[in-house]
Amino acid sequence: MLYQICHGGVAFADDVILYDINFEIRNTEKIAVVGRNGCGKTTLLKLISGEADLNRRDSDEDIFIAKSGNPQIGYLKQIAFDDPAITLEKEIRKVFAPMEQRKKELEAAAAALEHDYSEAMVARYTEMEEAFKEDGGYYFEKECDVLIRKFGFSEEERGKPLSDFSGGQQTKIAFIKLLLSKPDILLLDEPTNHLDITTIEWLEGYLKNYPKAVVVVSHDRMFLDNIVDVVYEIEYGTAKRYPGNYTNFMIRKKENYDKLMKDYSLQQKEIARLQRMVDRFKGKPTKVSMAHSKEKAIERMVKIEAPDRFDTRTFHANFQPEKETGNDVLTVNSLAIGYDRVLSTVSLDLKKGEKLGILGGNGLGKSTFLKTLVDRIPPLSGEFRYGVHVQIGYFDQQMAMYISDKTVLEDYWDEFPNLTETEVRNALGAFMFTGDDVFKSIGMLSGGEKVRLALCKILKRRPNVLILDEPTNHMDIVGKETLESMLSDYRGTLIFVSHDRYFVRKVATRLLVFEDGTTRQYQFGYEEYQEKLDREAAESGSGRPAPALGGLISQNGAASAPSPSGWKKAYYNPGKERSKLEKKIQRSEEALALREERLKELKEELLLPQYQSSYSKLTEIQSMIDALEEEIAADLEVWEQLVEQLEELGQPG
Repeated sequence: MLYQICHGGVAFADDVILYDINFEIRNTEKIAVVGRNGCGKTTLLKLISGEADLNRRDSDEDIFIAKSGNPQIGYLKQIAFDDPAITLEKEIRKVFAPMEQRKKELEAAAAALEHDYSEAMVARYTEMEEAFKEDGGYYFEKECDVLIRKFGFSEEERGKPLSDFSGGQQTKIAFIKLLLSKPDILLLDEPTNHLDITTIEWLEGYLKNYPKAVVVVSHDRMFLDNIVDVVYEIEYGTAKRYPGNYTNFMIRKKENYDKLMKDYSLQQKEIARLQRMVDRFKGKPTKVSMAHSKEKAIERMVKIEAPDRFDTRTFHANFQPEKETGNDVLTVNSLAIGYDRVLSTVSLDLKKGEKLGILGGNGLGKSTFLKTLVDRIPPLSGEFRYGVHVQIGYFDQQMAMYISDKTVLEDYWDEFPNLTETEVRNALGAFMFTGDDVFKSIGMLSGGEKVRLALCKILKRRPNVLILDEPTNHMDIVGKETLESMLSDYRGTLIFVSHDRYFVRKVATRLLVFEDGTTRQYQFGYEEYQEKLDREAAESGSGRPAPALGGLISQNGAASAPSPSGWKKAYYNPGKERSKLEKKIQRSEEALALREERLKELKEELLLPQYQSSYSKLTEIQSMIDALEEEIAADLEVWEQLVEQLEELGQPG
């Protein structure tokens, strides 16, 4: 165990962000922290990095943070370079100051060997050289070159001052420095922001093979699937650990919810059954002790709470185009796009109902192409034309930076002055602006809230052609899934840019990929594109079945067991029948006790630390528990039938 938070909580003034957080980083685990926007993911990273403090109480011996040794923790914080005039390369090479000092010391030790080749000097040099090699001393400069290139910086840009770079580029530079510093625990908050797909795919491989621990907050589902082996979900202020990648987490979360709901329902059924027995027998002298024991059993029972529903609050809109277009929606002929120079040339024909996803590296012209299509910038040459009845709804990232002193209600109402206040509030409510939220000023909204407000206004007009530039930026995963479903059901035509491969795969029916001044179309969507990438990469170089529990004790079928062949009753003897039923009830209760004891053992086994990272073992044990609970439920029904039969016989004498 490298790092541990035990029962941790974080609050700012009276606002409790996290409570009772149990979180562990083990060895070289790659951990995802997921949850809704505002749930406390970044707060958890700040707690790990030391920027936030644990809540304390009077008796806090069980609240602590434990570390193995003194692990170096690296966190990509607010960017603040000491000297904006320094070049990109010199800023990045600051990371290597300790390594370069060790390199000089090693060279000095090698030079000293020419004059003193004693055993002690040779041993000292050998030890220094091995440590230098193990820490990457012979390839740190090459790794630096690779990272600068992979993050999209040219040879020319290496000599530019930091002040010449945009905010997104400066974030990349800080990211490169963090990766090269090789901390023991690497904390990453939305690392794929500002990165194109090619860089994201390279980063996946880098982080997967990173020799130390990584904790990442991200809404990029494919990125998480390809990297992590543990997921912590923050929901309702606390965290739960799930072994496996993001897809496994979603499966396990649903399974856990279904299991908790099943356990809750079974316990409620058991409480009701025991209470019926208490009510039935408490007035009968011979059954008072049994009724009392069942009453005690209810009291001693550890009550299972009904599980919280998934936090799936999201926006919704059942919108379709107000008017249909013709079959030919957009024709683009040799359209040269750019500002002072041509970034790319595009030709395509788009038909009604098609959903065109656009991919490509940063700076190749994707957003410029969309701006050209909506007449924000003129084409450099070539032409494009729309078909009949086209009504465009356009979204770009500037809408997520929109600033205004108006309230949400005023801003929306100014766009649609003919609506009543009730209609405005209903429209905003569908996009999660409810209650006092509508009186927030636009300047107070988060990026995600501004995106929702922009989409709310765009979709109200019911356009038949949607042109969207990175619509999922600032959205959490539930929001992305909602937009995926909405756009998949949309009967109009869609053109969109996104770096979220999962989103592109789910929504796009065709792809347009920008590649160094040219574009290439994939008529069958993301799968065709992925197959092409896989080909290029190739050219370049049990769970055991759960053991049956039936053998533990035989199923209680004694009450309905057939009589031996040919045997007939000569007469009916109530006393004998009562005695037989009492013996069957005793055997049934003994069998139930054994099964319940075994069930308790299995539930304890499910919590053993050595199994928590083994999805197959946990699944195996859970299957055994499920099977045993079904057998117990069946045995209880048999036991109830026997008790009822005994009651029908009445009292002896």
